[in-house]
Amino acid sequence: MKKFFSSGAVILALTAGVALSQDKGGKGKGRGPQGPGLTLTSPDIEDGAVIPEKFSMRANGTSPTLEWTHVPSGTESFILLFHDPDVALNKSLNDVTHWMVFNIPGAATELAAGQPVEAKLPDGAIQVKNTRGQPGYMGPGMGPQGPYHHYTFELYALDTKLDLGENATREEVIKAADGHILAKGVLAGRYHQ
Repeated sequence: MKKFFSSGAVILALTAGVALSQDKGGKGKGRGPQGPGLTLTSPDIEDGAVIPEKFSMRANGTSPTLEWTHVPSGTESFILLFHDPDVALNKSLNDVTHWMVFNIPGAATELAAGQPVEAKLPDGAIQVKNTRGQPGYMGPGMGPQGPYHHYTFELYALDTKLDLGENATREEVIKAADGHILAKGVLAGRYHQ
Protein backbone atom coordinates (compact mmCIF):
# COMPACT_ATOMS: atom_id res chain seq x y z
CA MET A 1 0.00 0.00 0.00
CA LYS A 2 1.46 3.37 -1.06
CA LYS A 3 1.16 6.49 1.05
CA PHE A 4 1.17 9.89 -0.55
CA PHE A 5 1.94 13.14 1.26
CA SER A 6 1.23 16.63 0.06
CA SER A 7 4.27 18.84 -0.46
CA GLY A 8 3.04 21.08 2.39
CA ALA A 9 3.02 18.16 4.82
CA VAL A 10 6.54 17.13 3.78
CA ILE A 11 7.84 20.68 4.24
CA LEU A 12 6.13 20.93 7.63
CA ALA A 13 7.66 17.62 8.73
CA LEU A 14 11.12 18.64 7.54
CA THR A 15 10.84 22.01 9.29
CA ALA A 16 9.76 20.35 12.53
CA GLY A 17 12.67 17.91 12.29
CA VAL A 18 15.16 20.75 11.78
CA ALA A 19 13.67 22.70 14.68
CA LEU A 20 13.97 19.69 16.99
CA SER A 21 17.59 19.10 16.01
CA GLN A 22 18.66 22.70 16.65
CA ASP A 23 20.28 23.76 19.86
CA LYS A 24 17.82 25.46 22.19
CA GLY A 25 19.55 28.28 24.01
CA GLY A 26 22.91 26.57 23.70
CA LYS A 27 21.90 23.78 26.14
CA GLY A 28 20.69 21.04 23.81
CA LYS A 29 22.64 18.43 21.92
CA GLY A 30 21.92 19.88 18.46
CA ARG A 31 24.24 22.26 16.64
CA GLY A 32 21.87 25.20 16.22
CA PRO A 33 22.16 27.96 13.65
CA GLN A 34 25.68 28.71 12.52
CA GLY A 35 27.09 32.23 12.67
CA PRO A 36 29.55 33.59 10.14
CA GLY A 37 32.77 31.62 9.87
CA LEU A 38 36.34 32.87 9.99
CA THR A 39 36.49 35.65 7.40
CA LEU A 40 39.72 36.73 5.69
CA THR A 41 39.80 40.07 3.83
CA SER A 42 42.32 42.62 2.60
CA PRO A 43 42.08 46.36 1.95
CA ASP A 44 44.73 45.75 -0.75
CA ILE A 45 43.20 42.82 -2.67
CA GLU A 46 39.53 42.38 -3.48
CA ASP A 47 38.33 38.79 -3.25
CA GLY A 48 38.32 37.26 -6.75
CA ALA A 49 39.97 40.30 -8.37
CA VAL A 50 43.35 40.73 -10.03
CA ILE A 51 46.18 41.10 -7.51
CA PRO A 52 47.68 44.60 -7.88
CA GLU A 53 51.09 44.77 -9.54
CA LYS A 54 52.76 46.23 -6.44
CA PHE A 55 52.30 42.85 -4.68
CA SER A 56 53.76 40.87 -7.60
CA MET A 57 57.18 39.37 -8.10
CA ARG A 58 57.72 41.63 -11.10
CA ALA A 59 57.59 44.66 -8.82
CA ASN A 60 59.61 42.95 -6.05
CA GLY A 61 56.36 43.32 -4.18
CA THR A 62 55.85 43.22 -0.49
CA SER A 63 53.10 41.39 1.32
CA PRO A 64 49.62 42.94 1.42
CA THR A 65 47.64 43.73 4.56
CA LEU A 66 45.41 40.83 5.62
CA GLU A 67 42.63 41.15 8.19
CA TRP A 68 40.28 38.63 9.77
CA THR A 69 37.11 38.51 11.82
CA HIS A 70 34.78 35.92 13.40
CA VAL A 71 37.61 34.09 15.14
CA PRO A 72 36.34 30.97 16.93
CA SER A 73 36.72 30.77 20.69
CA GLY A 74 39.66 28.67 21.80
CA THR A 75 41.95 29.95 19.04
CA GLU A 76 45.58 29.81 20.21
CA SER A 77 47.34 30.55 16.92
CA PHE A 78 46.87 30.98 13.18
CA ILE A 79 48.53 29.63 10.06
CA LEU A 80 48.53 31.66 6.85
CA LEU A 81 49.24 29.93 3.54
CA PHE A 82 49.47 31.84 0.24
CA HIS A 83 49.86 29.53 -2.74
CA ASP A 84 49.20 28.95 -6.43
CA PRO A 85 47.08 25.80 -6.71
CA ASP A 86 47.08 25.96 -10.53
CA VAL A 87 50.62 24.55 -10.71
CA ALA A 88 51.63 20.91 -10.26
CA LEU A 89 55.32 21.05 -9.40
CA ASN A 90 57.42 18.18 -10.74
CA LYS A 91 54.29 16.31 -11.89
CA SER A 92 53.19 15.93 -8.25
CA LEU A 93 50.43 17.15 -5.94
CA ASN A 94 52.76 19.93 -4.73
CA ASP A 95 51.97 23.47 -5.79
CA VAL A 96 53.84 26.77 -5.42
CA THR A 97 54.22 28.03 -1.87
CA HIS A 98 54.36 31.82 -2.06
CA TRP A 99 54.11 32.51 1.67
CA MET A 100 53.46 30.56 4.83
CA VAL A 101 53.39 31.88 8.38
CA PHE A 102 52.59 29.83 11.46
CA ASN A 103 52.21 30.56 15.17
CA ILE A 104 50.58 33.91 14.45
CA PRO A 105 49.25 34.80 17.93
CA GLY A 106 45.63 33.81 18.56
CA ALA A 107 44.76 37.37 19.65
CA ALA A 108 45.92 38.83 16.31
CA THR A 109 43.37 40.17 13.83
CA GLU A 110 45.71 41.16 11.01
CA LEU A 111 49.08 40.86 9.34
CA ALA A 112 50.29 44.30 8.35
CA ALA A 113 51.62 44.95 4.85
CA GLY A 114 55.33 44.71 4.22
CA GLN A 115 56.30 41.85 6.52
CA PRO A 116 60.10 41.47 6.75
CA VAL A 117 61.92 38.78 4.80
CA GLU A 118 63.14 36.80 7.78
CA ALA A 119 62.10 33.57 9.46
CA LYS A 120 61.05 34.88 12.87
CA LEU A 121 58.68 37.83 13.17
CA PRO A 122 58.64 40.16 16.19
CA ASP A 123 55.39 38.63 17.53
CA GLY A 124 56.91 35.13 17.54
CA ALA A 125 55.29 33.96 14.31
CA ILE A 126 57.52 32.01 11.94
CA GLN A 127 57.70 32.33 8.15
CA VAL A 128 58.34 29.09 6.29
CA LYS A 129 60.66 29.08 3.27
CA ASN A 130 58.76 29.70 0.05
CA THR A 131 59.33 27.77 -3.19
CA ARG A 132 62.41 29.89 -3.87
CA GLY A 133 63.94 28.72 -0.58
CA GLN A 134 63.62 32.05 1.25
CA PRO A 135 61.47 32.91 4.26
CA GLY A 136 58.76 35.48 3.74
CA TYR A 137 56.41 36.65 1.03
CA MET A 138 56.99 35.86 -2.63
CA GLY A 139 54.61 37.67 -4.95
CA PRO A 140 52.79 36.00 -7.84
CA GLY A 141 54.20 35.99 -11.36
CA MET A 142 57.18 33.64 -11.34
CA GLY A 143 56.08 31.55 -14.31
CA PRO A 144 56.04 32.26 -18.04
CA GLN A 145 53.41 34.45 -19.64
CA GLY A 146 50.06 32.81 -19.93
CA PRO A 147 46.52 32.73 -18.59
CA TYR A 148 45.54 33.95 -15.15
CA HIS A 149 46.48 31.75 -12.22
CA HIS A 150 44.41 31.64 -9.06
CA TYR A 151 46.22 32.53 -5.86
CA THR A 152 44.69 31.77 -2.50
CA PHE A 153 45.38 33.16 0.92
CA GLU A 154 44.17 30.58 3.43
CA LEU A 155 43.96 31.38 7.13
CA TYR A 156 43.57 28.56 9.65
CA ALA A 157 42.59 29.06 13.30
CA LEU A 158 44.19 26.44 15.54
CA ASP A 159 43.47 25.34 19.09
CA THR A 160 47.20 25.12 19.81
CA LYS A 161 50.55 26.72 19.09
CA LEU A 162 52.77 24.52 16.93
CA ASP A 163 55.97 23.17 18.47
CA LEU A 164 58.08 23.71 15.35
CA GLY A 165 61.18 25.79 14.72
CA GLU A 166 62.38 28.22 12.08
CA ASN A 167 63.38 25.47 9.64
CA ALA A 168 59.94 23.82 9.53
CA THR A 169 58.66 22.97 6.06
CA ARG A 170 55.16 23.48 4.69
CA GLU A 171 54.58 19.72 4.94
CA GLU A 172 55.68 19.66 8.61
CA VAL A 173 53.40 22.58 9.46
CA ILE A 174 50.42 20.92 7.77
CA LYS A 175 51.10 17.62 9.56
CA ALA A 176 51.46 19.34 12.96
CA ALA A 177 48.22 21.30 12.42
CA ASP A 178 46.19 18.21 11.53
CA GLY A 179 43.52 17.67 14.17
CA HIS A 180 43.87 21.22 15.59
CA ILE A 181 42.07 23.33 12.97
CA LEU A 182 39.01 25.15 14.33
CA ALA A 183 38.15 27.21 11.25
CA LYS A 184 39.39 28.32 7.83
CA GLY A 185 39.01 31.57 5.91
CA VAL A 186 39.99 32.07 2.25
CA LEU A 187 40.76 35.10 0.11
CA ALA A 188 41.44 34.48 -3.60
CA GLY A 189 43.06 36.62 -6.26
CA ARG A 190 44.18 36.26 -9.86
CA TYR A 191 47.39 37.21 -11.62
CA HIS A 192 49.25 36.55 -14.88
CA GLN A 193 52.41 37.73 -16.57
